[in-house]
Amino acid sequence: MKKKIFLIKRKSLLQWSHCYIGILAIFAFIIFIQNWKVGFFAIGIFLVLGLIHIYHIVQYRRGMVDYLQTLQGTILSAENNMLLTFPFPYAILDVEGKIQWYNPKFEHLIGRNNIFHQTIEQVLPDLVFSDFPQKEEEIWVKHFEYDHHYYKAFTQRMLKNSDDGIEAFFILYLLDETQNIQLKTQRILQQTLVGLIYIDNYDEVLQSLEEVKRPILLALIDRKLNALAGDVEGIIKKYERDKYLLLFPYQHLQVLEEKRFEILDTVREIHIGNNLPVTLSIGIGVKGKDLPQSMDYARAAIDLALGRGGDQAVIKNVDKYSFYGGKTKEVEKSTRVKARIKAYALKELMEESERVLIMGHKGPDVDCLGAAVGVYRGAALLNKKAHIVLNETTTSIDALYDKLRKSEDYEDDLFVNSVEAMGFSGPKTLLIIVDVNRPSYLECPELLELSKNIVVFDHHRASAEFIQNAVLSYVEPYASSTCEMITEILQYMTDKVKLKPLEADALFAGITVDTKNFTIKTGVRTFEAAAFLRRQGADSTRVKMFFQNDMASYRARASAVKDAEIYQEGMAISVCPSDIPNPALTAAQAADELLNILGISASFVMSSVDRQVLMSARSLGDINVQLIMEKLGGGGHLTVAGAQFDNMTVDEVRQQLKQAIDEYLEEENKA
Repeated sequence: MKKKIFLIKRKSLLQWSHCYIGILAIFAFIIFIQNWKVGFFAIGIFLVLGLIHIYHIVQYRRGMVDYLQTLQGTILSAENNMLLTFPFPYAILDVEGKIQWYNPKFEHLIGRNNIFHQTIEQVLPDLVFSDFPQKEEEIWVKHFEYDHHYYKAFTQRMLKNSDDGIEAFFILYLLDETQNIQLKTQRILQQTLVGLIYIDNYDEVLQSLEEVKRPILLALIDRKLNALAGDVEGIIKKYERDKYLLLFPYQHLQVLEEKRFEILDTVREIHIGNNLPVTLSIGIGVKGKDLPQSMDYARAAIDLALGRGGDQAVIKNVDKYSFYGGKTKEVEKSTRVKARIKAYALKELMEESERVLIMGHKGPDVDCLGAAVGVYRGAALLNKKAHIVLNETTTSIDALYDKLRKSEDYEDDLFVNSVEAMGFSGPKTLLIIVDVNRPSYLECPELLELSKNIVVFDHHRASAEFIQNAVLSYVEPYASSTCEMITEILQYMTDKVKLKPLEADALFAGITVDTKNFTIKTGVRTFEAAAFLRRQGADSTRVKMFFQNDMASYRARASAVKDAEIYQEGMAISVCPSDIPNPALTAAQAADELLNILGISASFVMSSVDRQVLMSARSLGDINVQLIMEKLGGGGHLTVAGAQFDNMTVDEVRQQLKQAIDEYLEEENKA
């Protein structure tokens, strides 16, 4: 340290002496010009002082070199000691990824010595040398697990001078993140989750039970739910007669998922004389930033569970949904209170609007168009201008569409395309969506962004993708068809409802096609709606003419039935020929036809349309085709479902279908 201070002081003096020597040189030159005798004396003095100055410069440089050499040795020694005592595992690799040097921490991590010249993949397989950075300023970061520990690897490319020129090498050091990850995991596992549990058919079950047994049934349900809360170390609170709030730690959610929410089956098995089984809907919110957000997630999950028909559990994890249960058929609610409330709300929205746009799904069927016509009549009853958004027709609606276009009861702008519809949209325009609740399936999805007031009427089970910004949503999976729902709504909109015969035919046709001539998914309210339409002038003979097929379609349907492959137990898989006007409709008809064959409990028929493969799935109720289709990105009902595939061949779709069937049957066997 003293030597360093001395060198610093000498350097300061030498800097000033440079100035003094320069001044002496100038004075000596001036004196020599004035008097050369005295000038020689001045030059002598200048030379003596100059030699002394040079001597000091040489001594300073020698001292500085010695100091720098000593300092370099100190630094090298410190670097070596630092690398050896570095608190993290550290290694140096050559350009081929081979280990050239490592510190004791790295050797301790690996658990063996003498790993020189081994590649990094041989020592730590998760670190791939080809992924290492190729630029000096880049630092490559990798998280990996080794020997039950979690590490974060940092790698950087370096350059050094050598006798052979500039050589590259890599430095690697590791940070042990095990404790941080364990603490983070522990914090997540201790996070409080919010669950909402609803009894789907509370009123219906109690009405089917003797009055003296009703308290016993409710007590049994409470007992089962309290046992569930005890199993997950949570608390449960009944805040309405058929609604419960459940709080429990995240660490027990996995147990519920592994058992596939067996509480659904446990409660369904309660029988003390009730004719209907008790079903629950469960919604759980996961990973909310706080309890209010977790509650919002739980509400969204329970709404989706109810929209899918109940008797199931839905978990909302931020923007991801998981579904469990949903094995039973939807139970029709005998009361029309909900329909009346929705009708009054729709009437108010229509009265506040200047124009109504009615939109269904792409490739509309008779139920979609019939429901749209019914809503159109509802708007007309309130003297509101209405339009049906339709870009292209399909074979299934051609007959009804032609009759509507030719009828003098409707204006020329009854049907509008997407461009025209977007021109009509505005703050005073009401958008009503029928027979669909998935944005991607809409005839014109852009209208969702342009519309402020949106209403949804649908009878399909809701999926993870659903219209979320609707001011009025009426999704009832127990309904046979959307036409049935609209028929009920119309009866409450005005005191005296009068439909035109063609409108009654359209609504009746929608119910007919979705119930397969009143044989599937029909209830009391289905026949009541049909009776109302008959009184309004619907004629079954005219309706039957909407469903007539040409000879080519009939032959294609027969071919699909003949060539069906029987997979697993009672699963029929077939392909409909594509050289017909509407192969998708024919495929659906073939799927229905296959169920008439003894021994077939579910059918899946594919059709190829415009680089897409469309699939229609049907079942008799023992097989939940909705769950199978959801595995393939589709959806629907327990007995009627479908899916579509882009840029895939029929054979590829067939293989995915078989895999989805295998997974479904495996899950059923576990349950």
